[in-house]
Formats: sequence, structure tokens, C-alpha cells
Amino acid sequence: MPDIAIVPAPRELTVDEGQWVSADPAGEAIRDVVENLGETEYRIDVTADGARLSAGSEDALRHAESTYAQLLDAAEPAEDGMVAVPAVRIADAPRFAWRGMMLDVARHFMPKEFVLKVLDVLALHRLNTLHFHLTDDQGWRVEIAAYPRLTEIGAWRDETMVGKMSRGQKDFEYDGQRHGGFYTKDDLREIVAYAAERGITVVPEIDLPGHMQAAIAAYPELGNNPDTQLTVRQYWGISDDVLNVNDATVEFVRTVLREVLDIFPSPYIHLGGDECPSVQWAVSEEAQKRQAELGLTEPGQLQGWFTEQVASVLAEEGRRLVGWDEMVETDCPKDAVIMAWRSAQRGEIAVKAGHQTVMAPCESVYFDYYQGDPATEPLAIGNFIPLEKVYDFEVIPASLTEEEAALIVGTQCQIWTEYMPDEQQVGYMLLPRLSAFAERAWGSPRMSYDEFLTRLRPHLARIERIGVNYRPLD
Repeated sequence: MPDIAIVPAPRELTVDEGQWVSADPAGEAIRDVVENLGETEYRIDVTADGARLSAGSEDALRHAESTYAQLLDAAEPAEDGMVAVPAVRIADAPRFAWRGMMLDVARHFMPKEFVLKVLDVLALHRLNTLHFHLTDDQGWRVEIAAYPRLTEIGAWRDETMVGKMSRGQKDFEYDGQRHGGFYTKDDLREIVAYAAERGITVVPEIDLPGHMQAAIAAYPELGNNPDTQLTVRQYWGISDDVLNVNDATVEFVRTVLREVLDIFPSPYIHLGGDECPSVQWAVSEEAQKRQAELGLTEPGQLQGWFTEQVASVLAEEGRRLVGWDEMVETDCPKDAVIMAWRSAQRGEIAVKAGHQTVMAPCESVYFDYYQGDPATEPLAIGNFIPLEKVYDFEVIPASLTEEEAALIVGTQCQIWTEYMPDEQQVGYMLLPRLSAFAERAWGSPRMSYDEFLTRLRPHLARIERIGVNYRPLD
């Protein structure tokens, strides 16, 4: 492919060598939605007669406009305020339907204005899904009118642990600073509308039945020890305090989900399902009674039952359940979309079980991992995923049959914010790794890493203009 700084690179790009065209830097071009292209396809033709952008849908036309804007951005100045661009033909379409990023705002709250900038970054990279992790043990970030204490209490923690958490650690140093925040329904509707204008779907996550300590701190009756007043969790890791399996708690979650569905029109709703300890269910008389009534042999099986009960609200409204890969082990609904995070192999297991799957393996696309020498990099959770490793990521495991591979609907990178206290650190950890990820999510031709860096260097100026921080290239 010629040296044209477009990221992610188009699937097909043909240049008329030596032919240069004078173009309007404001992006003036003929734009058409046409019937002879597929819904996700677009074409760009730049000739001496001008530029024409054609697409099979309005969403695909947005992608054409984004690509053409990058083509103009990389052009050379010409006479009369115009720019000189090569005569090119681009034929392009994404490989995957789900091209996403997960942003965790539960561990550290991120202001609405920053979320809007993240959406601009996703649009720049032709990604189409923001997975919004809104709740966890350390904070509840979505306003729920029926349960105001979720944000009055659950959105705030008195302090936060300092430094790196080690396995099995019990004692912590804290910063003594109250942390929190939440999005009003109007905030979230603004985010959803801003995303839709850019062809991006916002998929909310209400993580359950584990990762619910903030909710239980607000409403102790949701927990398995209702006489104990918990605080919003001030350190990381996995809490044993999970939702109880009482009818009233099931109805609580259903009510929350109805309000969430009213805010988010997404066809997909994420219900977490990861890292749910069953130790409290094993000793709870009420949970044991429920287990016996259902004829279950292990307390952990209650998770599948609980998820089925609350997910019925999604089915009533025609929405699809999405969950982390632990759901495959809990007898989850057959039409659940599985997000494979623990490894690529977990994705293989999910598709072999017949589930549509989003590949999000921690070994390749967890951007809370170090990207350089830990001795000189900001504190991170651990492990090592440099930029080149992201560029080399292969979404579909080679061991899958063609039929199994068809169940992989896309891929997603993750930003978990335990060690990212502010938007500057999120940007540093996200970019430019997101640029490399976008190449794999879109299905760009796999070229050399050096060629990618050649296109990436001028691309960083586009990120700067959005106003998001990034890690400088080595």
C-alpha cells in the first residue's frame, strides 16, 4: 500500500502513480448512498473531476467521510488554498460488526466531557461500540430514580488505596481523598446521542450478581448479610459481597434494568457475570433454600438462575444479553453474546457452545497492562502488552472451523481504571494502542509493523486535535 497516513488502513487502496489532484481541504465532495454497495461498504474515487464518496448506508458514508478527511489531512498544500492529493480509489468495508472499546468509569469516575472526547477518538478509528462499565464494587455511576441511594451513597467512596495491590494483600495504605461521581440520565442521553451522530452504539454494563458492593452499601438488604453496613469498596480485587437471590432483589435488578433500557436504545445490554464468588450463598440459609427448591447441586449454579430471572426484562424489550465468558459456565441463555476476556481459548469454548462471541482476550487487548518498562512507566496492574503486540493480534483463533469462526462477531479492547485516576492517564494507556487495535478490528491489510508506524506518526496529530493524551512513540 502506498505511504498514505490513513489509520485504520482501508482494505483496498489503488493509487494512480504520479497523478495528483487539487482538492478542497474543507472536504467538498459528492456524497451518495447507493444501492449497488452492501450496507457496510463504501467507495472513494478521487480523479481530476473531483471526489466522490459512495456507500451502502449512512453509517458506511460516515466511514467514507472519516477516511477522506484523513486523506485530505495528509495532503500537501497547493495553490489558491487547495491541497494536492493523489488520484486514488478506495474500496472498503469492515471485517467485523462489533468493533469496540470498554471504558471502566466505576473504579475511577471520568467526566462526561472526556467520554465525549473518547467517542471522537473511536469515530476517528472507525470503531462503532463503546462498552460503558458503569457499576462495580468501587462505584455506581448511573442515576436510577427508583433507588436514589445508588448514587447518593454508592457513587462515592471515602478514600482509595495507594500503590499496587498484591495477591492476598489485606492491609492497605489509603489516600484520604473522597472520590466519586455519577452521570444523570440527561448526561447519559447526551452521551448516547453524541455517539449515535458518529455511528457508535453505547452498550451499558450493569455488572451482576457479583461486583455489587457499592449497590449493597447503598441498600444493605440486597446483600447476604443485611445487618452489616458495608462501605463502597476502597481497594481493588474481587469482593465476596454479592447480591442475594431473594425475590425482592431480583425485582430490584429488574427495576434498575428497566430504567437503564429507557436511557440506552442499544440492542445489546451487558450484565457482567464475571468473578462472582459463591461463598456467601454457600452459608446463607435463604440461598441454600433457593438452591434446594431449584434442584441445584452447587451454590455457584444460582448465578445462572439469577441471571435468567433478571435478563427476562431484556427479552421483553427485544434486547440481547451480553456477558463475560464466565457466563458460559452458568447455563446462561442460549442467545447470550459472550465476551471472551480470560483468554482467546475462552472464546473458542464459547463459539463451540454455539454463542456469538466478541473476542476481548486479556493477553492481547487489555490496555491497563504495561506497554513499556515498569521501572519507567506509570503504575499499571501488571503484565506487558506493547504496541507491536496489539498490532500482531489475530481476532479469530486459527483452530476454529469456518462455521465456528462465523460466530465471532467482533472484538473489543478494554480500559480498566483501577490504576488510572484521571483522563490523562486513560489517554496515555489507551493511545496509540487503540490505533493498532483498530487495524485488526477493521480488518486492515496486515503489513509490516514499520509500515504501520510510518502511518501512525502523522496520525498522532489528529489525536492531539481531539484533545486526548497519548503515549509518545519510542
